[in-house]
Amino acid sequence: MKNSKVVIPVVVGLIIVIVGIAAMSNQESNIIEVEDVLDKELRPNEENTPEIQEKLEEIEKINLENEYSPKPREWLTSGPFQIDRSEYVLGEKIFLVIGGLNEDEKGQVAFLRPLNMTHQSVYLTVPFDGTTKSGFNYYVEPQLSKNRGFCTADDFVGNWRVVFRGTDYPDLQFRITEDILPGDEEDYQPVC
Repeated sequence: MKNSKVVIPVVVGLIIVIVGIAAMSNQESNIIEVEDVLDKELRPNEENTPEIQEKLEEIEKINLENEYSPKPREWLTSGPFQIDRSEYVLGEKIFLVIGGLNEDEKGQVAFLRPLNMTHQSVYLTVPFDGTTKSGFNYYVEPQLSKNRGFCTADDFVGNWRVVFRGTDYPDLQFRITEDILPGDEEDYQPVC
């Protein structure tokens, strides 16, 4: 009976040690396999390196051609009226800020688009009334419209003028170039 009391704990101890060693050896093999897989991914085959490098250079070239950063804001001002830039590309929003209108100031902000070198046409008007609001912000984004007769991007390219009807404030001028905001190219495909 004394022998069985000693043998059972020894057998249980041996089983625990064997299971522990098996678990450790199994865990080590998994780590080695993962490291091998990572090493293969990090070190491409020497044959593929020029091809991969060529693709990376091609992608970088395309990104540089499509790189776009908006011109810095200039804030052209006429009385309580401001626009944020003197030049825009197609697809950029023209940001109009009206602030500090007097109660007696009432009228319209008219955005005039170029028809040709000497004539312009009203694209949009924005009413203002100092008795109801002394200031607000407004975005203008020229967009093609078959119904309004704006068929191609050429209908917007050129020198624009902002007129403040009902006031004596001088006009503001800005230019829209033929460049298109990256990602908006489809928006400026002819519609008529």
